[in-house]
Amino acid sequence: MSTKLFELLLQASIYTVTISVVSILIGFAISIIVSAMLLSRQRLFMLLGQVFISFFRGVPLLVQLLLIYNLLPVIGINVPSIVAAIVGLSLCTAAYQAENLRGGFASVPSGLVESAEMVGLTPMQIFRRIKAPIALRLTFPALVNEAILILKASSLVSVVGIVELTRMAQDLAGSTFLPLEIFASAGLIYLAINWIVALAGGLIERSLPGVPR
Repeated sequence: MSTKLFELLLQASIYTVTISVVSILIGFAISIIVSAMLLSRQRLFMLLGQVFISFFRGVPLLVQLLLIYNLLPVIGINVPSIVAAIVGLSLCTAAYQAENLRGGFASVPSGLVESAEMVGLTPMQIFRRIKAPIALRLTFPALVNEAILILKASSLVSVVGIVELTRMAQDLAGSTFLPLEIFASAGLIYLAINWIVALAGGLIERSLPGVPR
């Protein structure tokens, strides 16, 4: 396989990384809200959170992407394909991240919270100084794993017209009749990206306060 073909794959991988990173960050922001709803004492909020998670975990991502891509124009929202792809990936990963965070918050020792209340800390201070740091330490490996899964799942956005790494590999394999070399190269690029994410995640996890070294 020529260097030019490999360069095309690398250029397409930029779209893969960009879409994935933006989706993961937006999804994390949404997941904080959803996890708070799941832990809420208000039955309505808890029910809405459960419905959100049930839908986006129960419906295949491919169907979600096609549904969002075709639904937005129907309700009068015309956006580029890349926006529809990011919306779909963000909502999907938010459901999984919310469950991870819910488990993390639920694992915070109640004695720590009670002690913080006794010394006069406000609910916001308890959340910021106790609950959030502990939940993040407990769920960080799962969050890194979810980031890797989204990077791989981003290959599905080609169905809405995004020429990311997998779509570029398909196009090049069809035009050059070199499917083995093309897809092997694409697989190595995915492997390199996910290895970097896993390595960075491990370094960040070890730098978090309270994480065993």
